[in-house]
Amino acid sequence: MKHYSLAIAFGFLVWLSGCDNRAQQAETQNSATSTPAITTAATLPEAATDAAASYNLTVAYPNLTFEQPVEMTSPEDGTDRVFVIAQEGKIHVFPNKADVKDAPVFLDITSKVVSGGERGLLGLAFHPDFKTNGYFYVNYTRGNPLETAISRFKVNPANPNKVDAATEEVLLTYRQPYSNHNGGKVAFGNDGFLYIAVGDGGSGGDPQNNGQNRKQLLGKILRLDVNNTSGNRKYGIPADNPFRGNTEGFREEIYAYGMRNPWRFNFDRTTGMLWAGDVGQNKIEEVDIIEKGGNYGWRIMEADECFEQGTCDKDNLKLPIHSYQQGSDTGRSITGGYVCRDKSLPGLEGKYVYGDYVSGNIWALTFNNNKKVNNQLITKMSGPVSSFGEDSKKGLYVLNYAEGKIYKLTAGK
Repeated sequence: MKHYSLAIAFGFLVWLSGCDNRAQQAETQNSATSTPAITTAATLPEAATDAAASYNLTVAYPNLTFEQPVEMTSPEDGTDRVFVIAQEGKIHVFPNKADVKDAPVFLDITSKVVSGGERGLLGLAFHPDFKTNGYFYVNYTRGNPLETAISRFKVNPANPNKVDAATEEVLLTYRQPYSNHNGGKVAFGNDGFLYIAVGDGGSGGDPQNNGQNRKQLLGKILRLDVNNTSGNRKYGIPADNPFRGNTEGFREEIYAYGMRNPWRFNFDRTTGMLWAGDVGQNKIEEVDIIEKGGNYGWRIMEADECFEQGTCDKDNLKLPIHSYQQGSDTGRSITGGYVCRDKSLPGLEGKYVYGDYVSGNIWALTFNNNKKVNNQLITKMSGPVSSFGEDSKKGLYVLNYAEGKIYKLTAGK
């Protein structure tokens, strides 16, 4: 079981930790939070060796505070708007201006969402043709028994900043046997297909071995064609999905498998590569480059080590490009980020920027030919890093779950 020396205990932290009994833990929240300090890489023990490459976290929208933010994104529709998910079931929208005064509710489905701990409204993706068709997609938990719903909504062009919840069309649902490990990210790839992060179903140690069971959707990255339908499904199966047309009963929606709890994946729009942070059990956190048909090892392995056994068969498993041991200095729960394409961040462009929810550490991973070159600690958040965000100009942001603030990653002076 994991133990944390944190001043703040949140139900959300239960989600991201690896305790075997966390599904039974109380989902608590303490509103007494401290104001995050702004830290530069120059003050950190593992900082970048390039003295000119220091980075700050600056409050991006000082007038705005969100209730447990878990996602920030922007559509490519020319409006330069920002959308932020509040875990309880709301999406807020506002212009991407530092002096913005308020963030109206774009969508409110709190009456449909089961939230708390690892549950809630967890993902938002805009259709590549959102500017024309008004479609966007969400990932949320609902119901008793608990399930995840992947739904589509439609914006009315006459009121682009407010959506009627009645426009919902549920495309896919799958049961959640426990309250934790729900994944939650949804995003469109460069191929125009919708990708979905699905955790292993929860508890601890994947008791149902969902990660390796290709007859189940849990513990997977899914890929759907939302522009077509197939049989009685409200979506199509891409022609090159690895298990399309199989005769063994494997789910055709699966793109990759062997995941534990992928907490935030994102595409590098320049290369099309899919990067994910997969939360570890009690020992190791990992960064993966997700490839079609790949088996990422859980629960045979935890990152690049055998899980609860001295030896294991690593043949045909995809090992992480990077992993780190859990600890008070490193952290205990990875939050996946972005390959930086922000030209205002010298020294970071083309590096994978990610963090740890517990420690607040934010790193930059340098790689070449899909191999790690080095990993540098570039700054630190005083508070839990629930997610990273990217605006329409490729600026990078960090969400502080406890404080409800959004920080922008900026270059040091």
